[in-house]
Amino acid sequence: MNLTSPKASVIQFGQLVEIPTYEVRVDDIVLIRPGDKIPVDGTVIEGGSSSMKIWYFHPLPQWLFCWSLPVRLFSISFVFIFLVASVRSTKAQEKQPDWPFYVVQEGDSLWEIASRFDVGIEDLQSANGITDPSQLTIGAELVIPGLGGYQGRLDTQIIPYGETLRSLSRRYRVLRETLVRINRLTSPAELYVGATLIIPFERANGLAGSRARLAPGESLLELAVLRNSNPWTLVTGNDLPGTWAALPEETLYLPEAGTGGPGALPEAITAVTLNPLSLTQGKTVVIKISGRSGLTLGGSLAGSELHFFELEDGYLALQGVHAMTEPGLSPLTLTGTLTSGGSSQGFDFTFSQPVYVRGGNYTFDPVLSVDPETLDPAVTKPEDNLWAALGVPVTAEKMWDGRFQSPVPVQFKDCWTSLFGNRRSYNGSDYKYFHSGLDFCGGVGSELYAPAAGRVVFAGPLIVRGNATVIDHGWGVYTAYDHQSEIFVKPGDVVKPGQLIGLGGATGRVTGPHLHWEVWVGGVQVDPTDWLKRSFP
Repeated sequence: MNLTSPKASVIQFGQLVEIPTYEVRVDDIVLIRPGDKIPVDGTVIEGGSSSMKIWYFHPLPQWLFCWSLPVRLFSISFVFIFLVASVRSTKAQEKQPDWPFYVVQEGDSLWEIASRFDVGIEDLQSANGITDPSQLTIGAELVIPGLGGYQGRLDTQIIPYGETLRSLSRRYRVLRETLVRINRLTSPAELYVGATLIIPFERANGLAGSRARLAPGESLLELAVLRNSNPWTLVTGNDLPGTWAALPEETLYLPEAGTGGPGALPEAITAVTLNPLSLTQGKTVVIKISGRSGLTLGGSLAGSELHFFELEDGYLALQGVHAMTEPGLSPLTLTGTLTSGGSSQGFDFTFSQPVYVRGGNYTFDPVLSVDPETLDPAVTKPEDNLWAALGVPVTAEKMWDGRFQSPVPVQFKDCWTSLFGNRRSYNGSDYKYFHSGLDFCGGVGSELYAPAAGRVVFAGPLIVRGNATVIDHGWGVYTAYDHQSEIFVKPGDVVKPGQLIGLGGATGRVTGPHLHWEVWVGGVQVDPTDWLKRSFP
């Protein structure tokens, strides 16, 4: 009996294996024929006897057939007992895996593991012989199919903002080629904020240390001297072929005390966080940067300019995601002017990384019939331009505090006739419009209140929006009130939370009396219910 490799290139655990050329006989009784299939004890493997755990039968020795039938049967039984004992002994030993696997942790589900490793749940079940996905054992080793060429335990990490393939390779000390292979990367865009990165388990904690920027005209040797380091340590720690290979303005890891930070951003920036991490059409995102004081920061998100305000513990920007933004990847770009160490001379930087925007699952309203004049571009375009311009200025003073109050009386605060983001058709048009606010129930004369402190920047009649008011709350946040019957404030007035500012009505493009209430963030209308439910930032 010999151990030999099968002809098949890959064999799954528990698979029936076809015997290609040999048969086992006792007298005229054929026990195993060519072409028969038998269960094997093994794991996911590739050809090569050095990694085989599949037992094959070769022709039995001729001397066996010279014995009497009882002796031969005994001998065959002995062979099988020896085989089973050998397999059990092998299983009892500490496992030396030759396939990629993941160790189940508390709280894991099969669906979540399949999602993290980007494999089909059926493929994951098949590779591991799982019949009941709900029966996962903490500490069990799950084979991860589809990652041929890699051996060992795997884990995953969420990609934060401020990373590239090069910086991730340095952070986790894993070759770029390995990251590309085990993550099946085909484009740098796949390393978007919030994406899952598959990495070897032993590298999961990343690299502690600090970062340094190689200034234009500065050599790696000079940087090493300035940072009390060794140039060859910088070479090996950053996967460089030599001291000459570091690029000007490149961010490098240094083997000294520190917590790492965004590997592709200057060391003055210690963290960039997005809340939420995965963006959604029509929602508000909070972008916070931790770093050295005195930085000048800017940027853009999906084409909208970002405005950062310095706080005690960093910098913060609020930005709305347009309700009609195409779902998928959109660029988040940071720009800034930084100073290097104690130098008064600044340098500029720009970094961009994709973020993922999900659809808002907005519904389609029934077709609405309105006055055709309110759809005429000659009327709507000038008004839309005026309306958009009102939300452009960004006041540095934050005037609101906590959640916004409801702008209507308590009996109407949870009565909405139309939600934000709903797709709309007017007079049989295509559904190319969206509802830019939240419509509250109410009649002509219903009281309307300021939801937070602010300053009135517009109050007057418009064709589409009727009698309208716009209030600036600071930091690029505005609220708007359309279709009023009466307006009680004027531009320049400072209002307090709960102050009466007007009365509900049915002026402008309406099908009945109501309040159309909008919240703008960074010049973009967002879902007002979020500002009623939680405190921003």
